[in-house]
Amino acid sequence: MNAERQTVYRWSLIWSGALVALVGAVLLGLAITRADAWARVAGTLGLSTLSWGGLLQALNALGMQSMQSALPSAVKPVGTEYVIAGAAAWLAGWGVIASGIRRAPASSEGPSPAAGATLYPRLAQYRDFYWSTLGAYGGGVLLAELVLILLQTFLSSGGGSASAGESSGLAPTVAFAVSLIVASLVAFACGFVGASRARRVAMPEATIGVIYLGLPVPILLTLMEQLPDLQLSLGYRLREVTYLADMLGRPVIGYWLVFSLLVLMLVLGINTGFIAAGSGRLDLRVGFELFVARRHVGVFRPSLLLGTLAVLMFGIVPPLIVYGIIRAVEAAVERTRIRALGLKDPLAAASALNNLKLREQSPTMMMTALSVGGVGVGVMALIIVLSVMSGFEEDLQKKILGAHSHVVVSKYAGQLPEYKRLMGQIAKVPGVQGQTPSIDNPVMVLADDEVQGIVLKGIDPETVGSVLDLRQNMQPGGNLDHLEQPQKIAPRRTMFGKQPDEPEEEEAEDPIIGKSTTSASDKVLPGIILGRELAAILRVVVGDRVNVISPQGAELGPAGLIPKSRAFRVAGIFYSGMYEYDAKFAYILLAEAQKLFGTDGPSGIELKVADVDDARRISQAVSRELGGYPYRSRDWGEIHRNIFSALRLEKLVMGIILSIIIVVAAGLIVATVIMLVLEKRKEIAVLKALGVSDGGIVKIFLAEGLQIGVAGGLLGLLSGLAWCYFILKVGIKLDPSVYYIPALPVKIEPVQTALAVVIAVLVTYLASIYPALKASSVEPVEGLKAE
Repeated sequence: MNAERQTVYRWSLIWSGALVALVGAVLLGLAITRADAWARVAGTLGLSTLSWGGLLQALNALGMQSMQSALPSAVKPVGTEYVIAGAAAWLAGWGVIASGIRRAPASSEGPSPAAGATLYPRLAQYRDFYWSTLGAYGGGVLLAELVLILLQTFLSSGGGSASAGESSGLAPTVAFAVSLIVASLVAFACGFVGASRARRVAMPEATIGVIYLGLPVPILLTLMEQLPDLQLSLGYRLREVTYLADMLGRPVIGYWLVFSLLVLMLVLGINTGFIAAGSGRLDLRVGFELFVARRHVGVFRPSLLLGTLAVLMFGIVPPLIVYGIIRAVEAAVERTRIRALGLKDPLAAASALNNLKLREQSPTMMMTALSVGGVGVGVMALIIVLSVMSGFEEDLQKKILGAHSHVVVSKYAGQLPEYKRLMGQIAKVPGVQGQTPSIDNPVMVLADDEVQGIVLKGIDPETVGSVLDLRQNMQPGGNLDHLEQPQKIAPRRTMFGKQPDEPEEEEAEDPIIGKSTTSASDKVLPGIILGRELAAILRVVVGDRVNVISPQGAELGPAGLIPKSRAFRVAGIFYSGMYEYDAKFAYILLAEAQKLFGTDGPSGIELKVADVDDARRISQAVSRELGGYPYRSRDWGEIHRNIFSALRLEKLVMGIILSIIIVVAAGLIVATVIMLVLEKRKEIAVLKALGVSDGGIVKIFLAEGLQIGVAGGLLGLLSGLAWCYFILKVGIKLDPSVYYIPALPVKIEPVQTALAVVIAVLVTYLASIYPALKASSVEPVEGLKAE
């Protein structure tokens, strides 16, 4: 019998019913297996276990009943007997479980002497359920989700007021940040209002509201990625939301992370509302509570802060050694003083010795120091790792965008013979800084006995420098302008049989006609620019001859189609810093590429924009300027989506993993605050007897936990920035042949760094809620009855 809930549990019936229900579930699963219908019913079963899914399935079953009755009697689904038996066992099992839970019988004792007296005020004001609070919690989460989706779509699209030539919408990341802040404020405000009306946390209402009104939106977005019909009906309406979530590579992760953040803001609003209005009136003053918390826990003591900072900066062993030496010297001096005092006043010496032991053996102070240090370590690790990963991402993005354009304009099918007219139209779009035509196709390149598959790209040397960093990446000895002036390429051969400084062989002459057998067109070969790694693989240098074989534009021969082959001379070698590009890319003149591939124009126009983070909006503006179909434009985020989404997902997962350190420190904070509550039960009782409300007590202990989080976060911020600055200035050397960078890159992002501190403070704040609520439930009589 549970005395608090006045409920009797007959566990024999409960376990028996659970076993029968399990048998029913197994029979139903067997029926679905025999009908081979798991793929069709998995979504239905999942929907039935969540939120309003059960009601929908019940209505759906009623609608299917008429269709079932219209089927011929000879038609019998496979596994019907298992379905009937399983459903019966399932219902019977839950009936047995329900019979095992009963209300306790009324007490046989007579009324107590206090019968008829005025009920205790806290119980008199208590209500089991608040419908208004449920509406505020559930409606708040749902409203926050809708505000986020609608505002994100509105801001990204410019509110539908953009003209045909330009767009006034915000960049997707900026629009999402603004929308998320507004939605978080909505969730916080609704939680605050709901808790203020109920004057309690009201967790049942919060749980029901989140499950029944908050879960449908993320579930719908998740199913939209799995169901094609749902994607067709809603995908185009939510394209801004799905595009941003797809930047992580796994949109589902983005949906549920945002949902978790909104629920967190709702919880913070609930807790704040209870603190502010739990006493029956709105009380936002915190001066007295902060004073008590500061004097009680003593987080901001110089010795604690400096010692923790030293541990974070220099490791745990050296500071502990120094600390042990200092403490041993202080203890020796203090005991010498007490011994001298004992010669004059033994009672005063005994009191001083007792105070010394209390200072040395205070478990609360030790737990406080460990909690601050744990939070600091978590924040420091988070800042350092994320800064290094941001450095790698920036370096990779710089190299990729140096070898590739920000936006590519092309046709859905075919080439762009009218590219000059299109470039004139594109130049009118604000934000476009440079443009160049290009054509690329996969080919095979041969040099003596070496063969390599590459991507051959035709470029315009005059305009390519305004988009790509190819001219800056050229190695000494080569020249990009030699693509247009191939006669200036000095032939050289560094392979077997001839040394670099040996002259070219005399051209062979026909013995009959006495003239050279080499045509004039073959004497001057068109130039080609190779990557450094590709040149090393082919073992060629500037001036050597290579052959390019392309299946594009194949010629008809006696044996069928013959791949087109063309000889080129190496005009230069480039180094981009990316092995994949240096080993797989080569550049030739655009006109030569058109001849080789048999096309009448470039395959695309590459653009460079002023702001790479705003490339998607500019890409959409270019598409509108060109009139849409058959032209399309793709930004760098879409072209290289896989690699950048993998980097973002890796950074996100690493941040979540490192946040576990902060969560572990939060466990220390819970233990610390609980110990404070147990130590100060008498003081809590005195404060409540003097008129401090439950919300005031909660404020005090929340302020103590929050001070630990703030101190640890600031110390972690200082130590993390110091280590990043050390890595940035001193450097950690790397092997350039392996990593293609000389030292470990570091990029300190202000928003990311501030977010690490905010996460630490929020986690410590949430960890302090439960001990603070337990402290507020201490009654004055219970705390003072032993005094």
